[in-house]
Amino acid sequence: MSARKRISAEQRKENRKEVALAVLKNVPSSPRKMRYVADMVRGMEVFKALGVLKFSSKEAATKVEKLLLSAISNWEQKNERKAETGELYIKTISVDEGAMLKRLRPAPQGRGYRIRKRSNHVTIVVDTYNKEQEQN
Repeated sequence: MSARKRISAEQRKENRKEVALAVLKNVPSSPRKMRYVADMVRGMEVFKALGVLKFSSKEAATKVEKLLLSAISNWEQKNERKAETGELYIKTISVDEGAMLKRLRPAPQGRGYRIRKRSNHVTIVVDTYNKEQEQN
């Protein structure tokens, strides 16, 4: 490997050290309901987002709260130190559609109504604030 490639690889590795992610798959609720909760905390500081999620009346908020705690824990383990208040923020949070269970419910006169039980996948990426980005 050339010296130039080695330097850029080391820089990429150092940049990845500040970022941590957590993924939750096959959550048995519709993506639309989960996106509503995700929109509430997108871009927030993590400890402020935990407060918002804790007092939200949405059922999906408890699942997102646990996932955010997992992402914080992943960051702490990766960086080998505790996260301080105001240090981390939610860089990205995405909700994707998962598998759909298709069922039929009996209806009058030999018909059937379709029932679609939806699921989703949630991904949270947590990052540190950069002082240089705030000044620009």
